[in-house]
Amino acid sequence: MAGRAAEPEVIWARPERAGRGPRPAFSRQDVVDAAVRIADADGIDAVSMRRIAADLGCGTMSLYNYVPRKEDLYELMVDAASAEYVFPDRPSGDWRADMTDLAYQTRAIMYRHPWLSRVMTTAYGFSPNALRYLEWSLGCLTPLDVSAGLKMQLIAMVNGTVMATVRNEQAMAERARGLPWSEAEEQAVRSAYLMGQVASGRYPHLAALLTEAAAPADPEEIFALTIARLLDSFAPPGPAGGPEEPGGCEGSGESVTPA
Repeated sequence: MAGRAAEPEVIWARPERAGRGPRPAFSRQDVVDAAVRIADADGIDAVSMRRIAADLGCGTMSLYNYVPRKEDLYELMVDAASAEYVFPDRPSGDWRADMTDLAYQTRAIMYRHPWLSRVMTTAYGFSPNALRYLEWSLGCLTPLDVSAGLKMQLIAMVNGTVMATVRNEQAMAERARGLPWSEAEEQAVRSAYLMGQVASGRYPHLAALLTEAAAPADPEEIFALTIARLLDSFAPPGPAGGPEEPGGCEGSGESVTPA
């Protein structure tokens, strides 16, 4: 990619083309669409201006007129993926149902574009589709009687939870693909080792836990339970109160940036 600009700039404020001169052969969106196709097929590491140029059938250097930096390209790609959210004409009025739907949409988008987990950052929280997502989310939370700060925390925590879950699921799947044996064989050996350790008597609390009903093992069930319990923590317990105000979402480590 080209060198850094002398001053910071936002790609969304940069005109796609100058007012004079011949019309470019491609649009910025053409470049982004090609980059997304390459990343979907071969991973984010395969994305380069040379590869995009080959996909579009043009010279490599000409593409810097559309996208000057790799960071800009990533931001454009994330925004393109975020365009895949589908919003009804208006929120349902059930904030839990609406936020649950957003969580599932985010998870689905991240699975359609596995490279997203590699490039997501809070710096991309102000792209057109990120702002569209945030505006919709805040509209969904209108019935929730808590402060604006807590609503932002809820949005950030839902996004952070979904991203962490998908990253873990992707890492587990990647590891399983590299095993010289089946995943079931691996799990059987690890389970046998764990039960042997528990039977030693050194872990009484863990032993007591394992004698109770088994925890859910299905990823879909775990995901549904995780999101439900997260939303429970924000639901006001009654007309007299709501969740405790911890004071803003700064430093929470979560992201309001959608997929």
